[in-house]
Amino acid sequence: MVPIVKVVEFIGKKEGLQLPPGFAARIAEKSGRSLRRAILSFETCRVQQYPFTNNQVIPPMDWEEYIFEIASDIMKEQSPKRLFQVRGKLYELLVNCIPPEIILKRLLYELLKKLDFELKHEVCHWAAYYEHRMRLGQKAIFHIEAFVAKFMSIYKGFLIATFG
Repeated sequence: MVPIVKVVEFIGKKEGLQLPPGFAARIAEKSGRSLRRAILSFETCRVQQYPFTNNQVIPPMDWEEYIFEIASDIMKEQSPKRLFQVRGKLYELLVNCIPPEIILKRLLYELLKKLDFELKHEVCHWAAYYEHRMRLGQKAIFHIEAFVAKFMSIYKGFLIATFG
């Protein structure tokens, strides 16, 4: 992470921006070891608020918020209608050049945060299964959508077994 901190500080210096202590380190940490992402986050922070403050929030990327919204949609309702709505949102992400592997990984991450401990292992298994199939296949949307459908099935079964 240190090289990312140095790059962010260098960019800030070249742009004539004052960075509070630790601000570049927080951006580097939030970027998940991605220089491109760190630079985009730095630019977003600059647009949202300058001069920077010590407690300034580093916002997530728009596509991450969108995947969070998809995960929330999936958790609220498990139905063919909802699956169709989610498919449209997944297409939107793919059309905007978000790699399918990243979509699946981030969606899994968001779903796992909301799941009961009993289901996490099974959901991870199916995510790995569909990721593998996606790498072998042609159309990523089919595999991501199949994962969502499988998740809905598992989760709905869990809810019925738990709450009747």
